[in-house]
Amino acid sequence: AGKGSVKRTLQLERPDCVLVPHLSAGDTVTIGEITYKLKTPQNPELVPVKHISGTVPQTVAQHLRWIMQKDLLGQDVFLIGPPGPLRRSIAMQYLELTKREVEYVALSRDTTETDLKQRREIRSGTAFYIDQCAVRAATQGRVLVLEGLEKAERNVLPVLNNLLENREMQLEDGRFLMSAERYDKLLQEHTKEELDSWKIVRVSEDFRVIALGLPVPKYKGNPLDPPLRSRFQARDIYYLPFKYCSSSCFLYIRVSQLLSLATTLCSQESSNLGLPDFPVDNLLAALHVLNTFPMLSSQQLIQRLYPYNSIMGKDGHAAVEGVLSRFELLDGRRHPAPSAVLHVSKSAEGRADVTLRVVDKDVTFQVPAGNKEPRPPNTNPNFICSPSHSQLTAEMMQSHMVKDICLIGAKGCGKSVIAREFAEMLGYSIEPVMLYQDMTARDLLQQRYTLPNGDTAWRPSPLVTAAIEGKLLLLDGIHRVNLGTLAVLSRLLHDRELDLYDGTKLLRWDRYQTLKEELQLSDQQLQERSIFPIHPSFRVLALAEPPVVGASTTNSSSSSRGQQWLGPELLTMFLYHSGSPLAKAEEMGLIQGLTPSVPAEAAEHLLHLAHMLRKTNDPTAQSLASSLSTRQLLRICRRLSQYPEESIMHAVNKACLSRFLPSLARASLEKSLADCSIQDSILEADGVLTIGNVSTQVYKPNEKMKVPDVLFYDNPQHMMVMEDMLKDFLLGEHLLLVGNQGVGKNKIVDRFLHLLNRPREYLQLHRDTTVQTLTLQPSVRDGIIIYEDSPLVKAVKLGHILVIDEADKAPTNVTCILKTLVESGEMILADGRRIISGEAKGRPNTIVMHPDFRMIVLANRPGFPFLGNDFFGALGDIFSCHAVDNPKPQAELAMLKQYGPDVPDAILQKLVAAFGELRSMADQGTITYPYSTREVVNIVKHLQKFPGEGLANVVRNVFDFDSYNKDTREVLIEALHKHGIPIGAKPSSVTLAKELPLPEVKMTGYWTINQGGNARRKLLCPTETHPIDIKGPVFLRVQGYPCNRQESRALSFSEEKAHWQLPMNEVNIICDVTTKDDVLYVATCNPVSLYSMKEGGETIRSMELYDVFPRTISGVWQPFVTIAPLGSPLDGQVVLHEEQSNTVLHLDMETGAVRRLMLSPDGDQPSTRASNWWNSKEQQGGHKMCRDFAHKNWLLFYKQDGNQLEVLDVLEGRVHSISLLINLKSVFLVAEDRWLLLESNTNKKFLLTKPMHTAAEDPAVTEMSVPQMLSSEQLPNENLSAALDQKIVSPNRILADTGSFARIVVGFPDLMSPNEVYSFKRPVDLSVLKSSDSGAHMFLRGGLRSSPAKQDNCVGLLVANQVVRALPPSKVPLKEVYPKDVTPPMTAAYLEVTDLNSKKVKYIPVPRSRTVSPYTSWLSKVSESDVLIAALGSGGVVTVDMGGYVRLWETGLDNLQRSLMEWRNMIGAEDGRPVQITIQRDSGQDVTAPKHGKVDPSNAPHIGGNQWAGGTGGRDTAGLGGKGGPYRLDAGHKVYQVSQAEKDAVPEEVHRAAREMAEKAFKERLKEIDMSEYDAATYERFSNSVRRQVQSLRIILDSLQAKGKERQWLKNQALGELDDAKIIDGLTGEKAIYKRRGELDPELGSPQQKPKRLRVLADVSGSMYRFNGVDGRLERSMEAVCMVMEALENYEHKIKYDIVGHSGDGYDIELVRADQVPKNNKQRLKVLKTMYAHAQFCMSGDYTLEGTGASVKELAKEEADEHFVVVLSDANLERYGIRPERFAQVLTSDPQVNAFAIFIGSLGDQAERLQRTLPAGRSFVAMDTKQIPQILQQIFTSTMLSSA
Repeated sequence: AGKGSVKRTLQLERPDCVLVPHLSAGDTVTIGEITYKLKTPQNPELVPVKHISGTVPQTVAQHLRWIMQKDLLGQDVFLIGPPGPLRRSIAMQYLELTKREVEYVALSRDTTETDLKQRREIRSGTAFYIDQCAVRAATQGRVLVLEGLEKAERNVLPVLNNLLENREMQLEDGRFLMSAERYDKLLQEHTKEELDSWKIVRVSEDFRVIALGLPVPKYKGNPLDPPLRSRFQARDIYYLPFKYCSSSCFLYIRVSQLLSLATTLCSQESSNLGLPDFPVDNLLAALHVLNTFPMLSSQQLIQRLYPYNSIMGKDGHAAVEGVLSRFELLDGRRHPAPSAVLHVSKSAEGRADVTLRVVDKDVTFQVPAGNKEPRPPNTNPNFICSPSHSQLTAEMMQSHMVKDICLIGAKGCGKSVIAREFAEMLGYSIEPVMLYQDMTARDLLQQRYTLPNGDTAWRPSPLVTAAIEGKLLLLDGIHRVNLGTLAVLSRLLHDRELDLYDGTKLLRWDRYQTLKEELQLSDQQLQERSIFPIHPSFRVLALAEPPVVGASTTNSSSSSRGQQWLGPELLTMFLYHSGSPLAKAEEMGLIQGLTPSVPAEAAEHLLHLAHMLRKTNDPTAQSLASSLSTRQLLRICRRLSQYPEESIMHAVNKACLSRFLPSLARASLEKSLADCSIQDSILEADGVLTIGNVSTQVYKPNEKMKVPDVLFYDNPQHMMVMEDMLKDFLLGEHLLLVGNQGVGKNKIVDRFLHLLNRPREYLQLHRDTTVQTLTLQPSVRDGIIIYEDSPLVKAVKLGHILVIDEADKAPTNVTCILKTLVESGEMILADGRRIISGEAKGRPNTIVMHPDFRMIVLANRPGFPFLGNDFFGALGDIFSCHAVDNPKPQAELAMLKQYGPDVPDAILQKLVAAFGELRSMADQGTITYPYSTREVVNIVKHLQKFPGEGLANVVRNVFDFDSYNKDTREVLIEALHKHGIPIGAKPSSVTLAKELPLPEVKMTGYWTINQGGNARRKLLCPTETHPIDIKGPVFLRVQGYPCNRQESRALSFSEEKAHWQLPMNEVNIICDVTTKDDVLYVATCNPVSLYSMKEGGETIRSMELYDVFPRTISGVWQPFVTIAPLGSPLDGQVVLHEEQSNTVLHLDMETGAVRRLMLSPDGDQPSTRASNWWNSKEQQGGHKMCRDFAHKNWLLFYKQDGNQLEVLDVLEGRVHSISLLINLKSVFLVAEDRWLLLESNTNKKFLLTKPMHTAAEDPAVTEMSVPQMLSSEQLPNENLSAALDQKIVSPNRILADTGSFARIVVGFPDLMSPNEVYSFKRPVDLSVLKSSDSGAHMFLRGGLRSSPAKQDNCVGLLVANQVVRALPPSKVPLKEVYPKDVTPPMTAAYLEVTDLNSKKVKYIPVPRSRTVSPYTSWLSKVSESDVLIAALGSGGVVTVDMGGYVRLWETGLDNLQRSLMEWRNMIGAEDGRPVQITIQRDSGQDVTAPKHGKVDPSNAPHIGGNQWAGGTGGRDTAGLGGKGGPYRLDAGHKVYQVSQAEKDAVPEEVHRAAREMAEKAFKERLKEIDMSEYDAATYERFSNSVRRQVQSLRIILDSLQAKGKERQWLKNQALGELDDAKIIDGLTGEKAIYKRRGELDPELGSPQQKPKRLRVLADVSGSMYRFNGVDGRLERSMEAVCMVMEALENYEHKIKYDIVGHSGDGYDIELVRADQVPKNNKQRLKVLKTMYAHAQFCMSGDYTLEGTGASVKELAKEEADEHFVVVLSDANLERYGIRPERFAQVLTSDPQVNAFAIFIGSLGDQAERLQRTLPAGRSFVAMDTKQIPQILQQIFTSTMLSSA
């Protein structure tokens, strides 16, 4: 030891602690046997103080001794160990002990080499280099403490390599650091000046580096670079052993228990379980709390230190609880928790006394407090205190005594409110800091700015000012920010010390005081040395959302579901409190407290719903619940209290944006709403809604030009949206509008603001939007940085409306900063100003938020195909959400009419219908692009401007996008054709039937009324009247089916207008069809049912009547039903008449009421007749109904061969019976008061007139067969004249029978004089022609007919002057209709149209029906051809064939011509003319005008040339399809089109070559996988039917893949785009100031992205095979399996799947193994064959339940990102006695596994009943097996693929 020096040693006092003596310079320190000589520090203020408490534990002494050894050796050390402040504190203790100055730097991912070496600053216009920590430490001989090496990005730290090894470093400003030895050697040879001129600087021999880091494979971060690692000496600093920690003895047992727990949870075994380390360092703080509150249970304490409920999943949970019980730390009984804060009073400066009530005891203790006056608890009117909240604040007070707090709670559970209340109780000012994802350490601590003279300077962030001023720092969203950034704060949180970028140091209050005393410096002097104290009452309160258990820890942008952010490092920083979601009662209290006037019942229902959704462990319901957070419920209630008449349903649907939910979630929501008995209540009056019932003052803006003005056509739907918006706007809400593209979001907003007269600011977001661009745009002017306000700031200042468009395109972490702005009205801008709401009490740098400021945010709906971010999911609950949808068809039509006033209505209707269909397809996921109003409007604008262009061409403007995607194209074309948009048709493809001439009309005789004396007298017929007996009503179910109506004129033009299929099964038989106005009625008779539909309608309604007519054995009783639709006031009601049993029913198709009308007073007819009727085969005639005047509500019934007429008056409810003296054959109602009767054997006719009820015999002069049809109205006069070729006005009737095409009886029935009969005679009488055809028909018909058919199939169209019959092909002159070499097509029948105007007859073929009932003999009794026919009101006929296929035909010539014109216009004038480009000069000369041409008298066909008119126009002459002719003139020739297509056609041999090539390739491919062509065809059958679903799934998978690969910003690049945050660094001349997009490497140590796991559980039981014939269920399941295999091919890394079967043989029949998925069609076919074979040969039995249970369990064990089980089953669970509840339980048995069930429609409503009991969104019923693949696709898109 030197002279006069005192030798100090660390002596051992207690065996385990060391007392540290006080030191001064020049002393020597000895630890153990190692001594170190102290030097006097140059800057004593940089030496750490008060890090050593009086005694040093033995372990620490060991560590210090080791560090001293290394220090003496001149080596750099690396202290490695678990997270926590211990390593830092040991380093600091050592430095304090050896009196060394420290340069501390906390590394983060944002640290760059400039932060370590040199940074440039500008001083008076020149850039200077300022040395940073590493250089300062090296030159001044300080110790560099680097904390958090694992946080720094790779390739930053190697900058230090050379400095560490050789103590050398080249600096940016040209200086060179050189190690002390070499420098001293050089000094011996050169002078100091020389070395200075060479810019060589000596590195002090005292320079050392102490690095602090975590071991990386165990913890998260970047591993050490090997060259860097080799330069350090490492020392493992583990937690201090047990015995040092224990403090006061009376708690000894409990402390040791806690310690044992801590040690156990830090062991290797526990980390193998994936449990994070226990924060041992926080134990001391916890023990303080225990000292004050000995009654606290240990478990409550542990929950704060180690909130294992939030961090871990089930198994982790169990493990921890196991350890707890092991050390007896579990609470047996409920331990008392502090229940409330009683009062808070200020004690000293910055302290407060708090009294808590714990059970019955009041405990008072001291806590830090703010400098405002504390507010007594529960006095804030806006804070409703619920018991759980007051308990939470009380617990937070306890923790606040010792440490910073972190409050974990789900979105909207009131974290911010509690934090604010907590702060106010203690008198704190709050400093909110909203954290966002790409926040850097600089944003947290200090930002650069420029002084007015252009110098660069650093501005402390709010966080730093809060620390100095002693505020409560609110870190909002700690779960968002990257851990590497937060690490900067760990020293602040643990030690209350902070080093800033500009060299400022913040010290803990007591350390600052000590320093001040030791150095005898004033505050002023210390501040000049940039040392500041941290205020003693400064505290941090962090807010976070709960960590997602099991989520990957990577902070990737795609993991919108959140991540596991709460790792071991963060655990050491805070004490944790979790805000539990409110209990129902509490939430109710809250709602009633904040919105007192809300209707109580409504609030009840709402809460019930929200809590029901929150309770389930179903992810879909959870996501719905998150959009019904407390915040959102309050918003709904505020609105309800303002507008009490609103429906809750509407509010909930709005809050959840149910319109844009995936179909599963939507179903789930609807089911939940129904369960909570929330229905839609209000109906609008007349659909008229003015914004009027909500009114507001029009705004008086200063800036007129910012008020938007927009072309807007009002339509009711948008008005409703705007009314809704206004309600919320007046409540002070900010609005969020979500919708697909092109539905008018911007228009609505602009219109809305225009009406309100509010100025707007507009901000468009995009992928690269950053927080800075949202708020300020920095720019440099004259070397000074100027910030320009972004529209957001302007709007806030001036009170404008800020419209944020495309919010979903910006990263959610950016848009999150809007939250503080909306919620608390506060926000800090990049230039240090802050926005505050309320008044600025003289605070500098504040912008006060204008009271009129509002935000309107527009976003697309989340999900595919909009590749945006889920803005709604992240921020939906702070806005009032409105879904904007395409207008409803009526509204859209009205709007389009305004855009295109001259476009024909028919075209607009077609467009609206087609697009409506496309949209619903997009909703179901059949197509991906949602076609919107914008597209339709564009089409209409085009048609308005260029009316000559065909619709078929214009729609291609929209659909050409899809022209290369084969499947989409097919779907689109099919949909367009269905609505009659002839895309792809040629104008020449017109296929109208050939016309044949009618024979001349001849007068064939007279009808006279015989009144001669020798004839019989007029006969009086007695009548009697009695009321009818009505039985019933019975109410039957009226079912609606969607009518899949196809327009027939898609590709070619023919008489057929439209067609669709009735929803009937194949054994049913159609027996009658009739129409009234535009409603069609069809009756069937096996079972009896009635269908009604509108001619252009969407739905078919059907009533099954087999309960009324029980089915009897076929052939015993074959009911035959006719229908009579009634007229006003009984519209929509029909009378049904069954001929054999003479049953008359009255049905109401609206309500389903069925009444039986008893006509004869003696009740039912005796049943004997009915039972033996069939013995006497056809002897007895049936009963008939005449319905010609049904629209007048009276009907006539008679029995064949009977002699009584019964007239039923439906309105009066009476029957008039008329007894006749003749036996009837048939009755024709020729007028209301004149009826023509036929006597049965003689065919004599009688005319029955009403007034006297007299019958007059009416023998015809003509021979007369039985009329098939006699009209009850007369032909219009002009038609009569045209038919008879003479001008004539007279009453008349048109009549048809088998011998003539038509007859006209002139003068009948009103004139008494003889009536002339004019006939169009047939060459051959129809009845002579044999009706049975040979060949196919013979086979179908089963032999000859036994009796005449019941339906005559003949109708007269009086307006069109036509008679239309349906004839079987055998009665049609096919040779005349078709040319010799053409075989006639297979048809069900021909429509014979006799046109009396043009004197032509034509035969229109009716296509064969798809299916025919097996009951052929029964069919043949109904009609002789396969169709039934009825006249349509619109001048055409409708046919229904026996397979239930309805077709509408247009027969009237005028109508046809008009339609053809329209059709041609829709196709457009692509008539093959070459397009000419002409430039017109105004020379006054004329082009040769097109001319008509000469007419060729012989009318021979002319082609080309340019003189003949007619024919196939050449150039400039009229004709069909020439070039440049003025118009089209058809002279009736076959037209030779010089078509564009022909000119551009590809030669046939090229086509053939292409085909052969494809075929060859196909065969090669088969050979390769040796698959036979038969197999290939079999496989194609399955593959083709699901091709579309596979296609769309693959598109989605691809886009997800792309989204996952989305590149991120890489900052600190040397090239790229300028990073705004680094503008100043750019001024100073730094290089790495750019950012560019790049692939972000996954963080090291972060777990691998695991694939999703899917299992398909297919039902291959016997019943599948058995019922396959009925509904094809097995084949559909095979298709579904095929779809899964094809869609997931090549995505095995993303989705790992296997397919398992279940049947009576067992529940784990392996079909596809996860590790051996089929790679080609052959292997896939093999899987399908296995399924089929198994179903064929297995045992019966049902293992659905066991199979599901086993799969769920099995999958839960596997490691995967998410687990899915899809069960296909035709479960007749009831048949096997399985309760659906049990199945529901199995489906949801494991929250990790999403299980879905698809039931294949079983018998009756069984499947629907099942679905009601199963959890919503988890079970589907496929009544039509074709839906199975679609359902599967739905499940995939809405769950698996939503979050990939």
